[in-house]
Amino acid sequence: MPITPATATHSSSNGTAEAILLELVDEDGTTIGTAEKLAAHQPPGQLHRAFSVFLFDERGRLLLQQRALGKYHSPGVWSNTCCGHPYPGEAPFAAAARRTFEELGVSPSLLGEAGTVRYNHPDPESGLVEQEYNHLFVGLVQSPLRPDPDEVGSTAYVTAGELAERHARDPFSAWFMTVLDAARPAVRELTGSSAGW
Repeated sequence: MPITPATATHSSSNGTAEAILLELVDEDGTTIGTAEKLAAHQPPGQLHRAFSVFLFDERGRLLLQQRALGKYHSPGVWSNTCCGHPYPGEAPFAAAARRTFEELGVSPSLLGEAGTVRYNHPDPESGLVEQEYNHLFVGLVQSPLRPDPDEVGSTAYVTAGELAERHARDPFSAWFMTVLDAARPAVRELTGSSAGW
């Protein structure tokens, strides 16, 4: 499947341009329709389905991603391993695995569900709004990364202590701490208590 920038259109089988659509949901996460991706993020935002992935190495370090400078939303900031939106009708688990491979060139191991979280985070830089019903996933990364430079500016593996230092120093996505805090029980189960998450 080709990788397309968030604001781009992609060609359908008959050669016409198609907008990228997101699944709109109600407060319970039930699908109620679709909206074009950028339109769903215009203030005040439309509640839509999303996913966030947290991958860890064998030492219990979290893989962070710095979003590429060319991204339409939150460029250049640090965030969790991978995040995005399922296509309408696509299972969140399948979307999470697909986008992790598209962005980072790896397939997660032991990828498991870690709950959901609903939030409303305006991005002061872009003026866009994240109104999301977010499906969380945790897993392991066990192979070398091959990041797509159109999506990923940089990567880093961090311990819990190193994350705290980096978070105090570097810009992070508006949603990062919300999704990490919601995923912590599953993260602790995966990494063990000694990792400090």
